[in-house]
Amino acid sequence: MITVTLTVNGRTYSADCEPRRTLADFLRHDLGFTGVHVGCEHGVCGSCTVTLDGASARSCCLLAVQVDGADVVTVEGLAQDGELHPLQESFRRHHGLQCGFCTPGMLATALELLKDNPAPTDPEIRQAISGNLCRCTGYQFIVDAIRDAAPGRP
Repeated sequence: MITVTLTVNGRTYSADCEPRRTLADFLRHDLGFTGVHVGCEHGVCGSCTVTLDGASARSCCLLAVQVDGADVVTVEGLAQDGELHPLQESFRRHHGLQCGFCTPGMLATALELLKDNPAPTDPEIRQAISGNLCRCTGYQFIVDAIRDAAPGRP
């Protein structure tokens, strides 16, 4: 067992884990952040995407021991003081989720996009989320939500 220490959603956690434990499983099962969804376990579907040291990352493809000392933001850390993050609110307003399984990963991916490009075009949004699979929405409402939440949007 190895002790891993992470800052998750602004709070520091330490827990022992096996060296082969994925970050997704560590966050979900050891620390209780069930908003980290596990789908394909191969980094293909994007449902496990979190923000890791300011960039989106597939938590199923990383070992917890690899990111010891890192800063992680999960979907649980987006809302502040009971208020949805503007991107979450936009997803709600535009019906950008149905079953919700892909939503945490979509949000993490969209946050990085909007940080890097505050006024993305629809093709840029579609390119950014192309690695996140959604089986419910057909993506249009997700694109609408991200576009509407873009801080540099006219």
